[in-house]
Amino acid sequence: MRVLKSRTVYKGKVIQVKVDRIIEPQGIEVTREIVHHAGSVVVLPRFPRRRILLVRQFRYAARQSLWELVAGGIDPHESPARAAARELREETGYTAAKYNLLFKFYPSPGILNEKMYLFEGLNLTSGEAAPEQDERIETRLFNLSEIQEMIATGKIQDGKTLVGLLWLFAKAHLRG
Repeated sequence: MRVLKSRTVYKGKVIQVKVDRIIEPQGIEVTREIVHHAGSVVVLPRFPRRRILLVRQFRYAARQSLWELVAGGIDPHESPARAAARELREETGYTAAKYNLLFKFYPSPGILNEKMYLFEGLNLTSGEAAPEQDERIETRLFNLSEIQEMIATGKIQDGKTLVGLLWLFAKAHLRG
């Protein structure tokens, strides 16, 4: 791949948008519009008795409140693991004794370079949440059958949450 020309058309607090003229590895010359994002973390907080903690908050882009896994951006000079611990504590008040990095993924690689790191949080201890000033977050524990029903009926629509929960169900299915 070769970049022939790149220009930033927008630079905000969280993202920047670039328009790039490139030659792709197959030799095709194209213009691509790319949203650049520093990366984010997603936390799957697992409790005993097969329960999962979800958060609900209003998402302006979706024009509705959504049930989601804990998630947030990675601050400059912050490791993904540290960001996962910070986001879980801020949004829910919980801390995990153990964070397992499950995998990394790109939520929408056709237009977005954001990489998401999915962590599993285990051995959770409650504390006091400290959401950001513009966050209004509801938390609730769900058992796996409730979550399956929420997915089946469209009550969970957030992509990163579906990725994490479907990973969990696949893992449980493989175990038998």
